[in-house]
Amino acid sequence: MNERIEKIIEDFELLDSWDDRYRYVIELGRKLPELPAADHIDQNKVQGCASQVWLTSSRKPGGVIEFQGDSDAHIVKGLVAILLALYSGEQAKAILETDAGAVFDKLGLGEHLTPQRSNGFRSMVERMKRDAKEVLAA
Repeated sequence: MNERIEKIIEDFELLDSWDDRYRYVIELGRKLPELPAADHIDQNKVQGCASQVWLTSSRKPGGVIEFQGDSDAHIVKGLVAILLALYSGEQAKAILETDAGAVFDKLGLGEHLTPQRSNGFRSMVERMKRDAKEVLAA
């Protein structure tokens, strides 16, 4: 795992209550760079999320993928931030080999999010991995 996601995991472990952890996830979302309005289009929408979620990806040299994302829900935007910390700036091969579900479980999110939000998280992961597969196939 990269340093960005390791820091999130460490910070999470320092927080005692789930209220504090939720606030931390929301704060991660607030710190995301703004996704341009032009990218809030159906083509970038992640299907399977109860909230609206938009993800974009761009290929960089060496098979590296940069992701950007946004959501209209605070907690979901924080989940986007966690996934961007995990996958953005990584090589496509590494993205496919990295188990976001294990990170999700390590943070305890599976036990503390609604089933809809958990499904949305998985939909975002699937979308990011699909983009990585497309980069490898090119």
